[in-house]
Amino acid sequence: MSTLLALDTATEACSVALLHDGKVTSHYEVIPRLHAQKLLPMIKQLLEDAGTTLASVDAIAFGRGPGAFTGVRIAIGVVQGLAFALERPVLPVSNLAVLAQRALREHGAVQVAAAIDARMDEVYWGCYRAAEGEMRLVGTEAVQPPEASALPQDASGDWFGAGTGWGYGERIAVKLAGQDAAMLPHAEDLLTLARYAFERGEAIPADQAAPVYLRDKVAQTKAERGLI
Repeated sequence: MSTLLALDTATEACSVALLHDGKVTSHYEVIPRLHAQKLLPMIKQLLEDAGTTLASVDAIAFGRGPGAFTGVRIAIGVVQGLAFALERPVLPVSNLAVLAQRALREHGAVQVAAAIDARMDEVYWGCYRAAEGEMRLVGTEAVQPPEASALPQDASGDWFGAGTGWGYGERIAVKLAGQDAAMLPHAEDLLTLARYAFERGEAIPADQAAPVYLRDKVAQTKAERGLI
């Protein structure tokens, strides 16, 4: 059984999770603006609680966004530092997918419209369906005004709304069977998605870890920035 470490700092929540000897342990705190100070101590404590060390970790998963610019950068900085030192690969996971996976775990929702408040009167948006225990993207992820958010064209059945973007719920023309507008990504669910990705051989070298912001004016390619 592989040992996987997962961490997420893309929203107000800071969380870490570990799969070791077939057991999952995690730590989760909502601590805005304290992620940089808290993340490494949380990882250290998690490993101690599990009776293992970083050397046992086979891969490190992280929330790659969308989310807060600073938060995503903190996660990538820590992940790359650890992964380079350990010579281990990394597993980038969408924070919208993590929200959908948490809705499956906590509410049994098999169709989830995940939304994160993107500020600037926009939401990060993605729709997911469960397949063999894994929430998988239907269509594409986007950043857009709440009014532009919609379910997939083939949508039917019950949909659950997850994430802070549903604070704009009155402006999103989507009928839901239930929602949790306070839900934030949790590393335990990131770990679940990372396990599927790791088993499919989707781990990548640490130097390829990159954030996903969705908003073009924030994230540009190297060519667009004139670097290549």
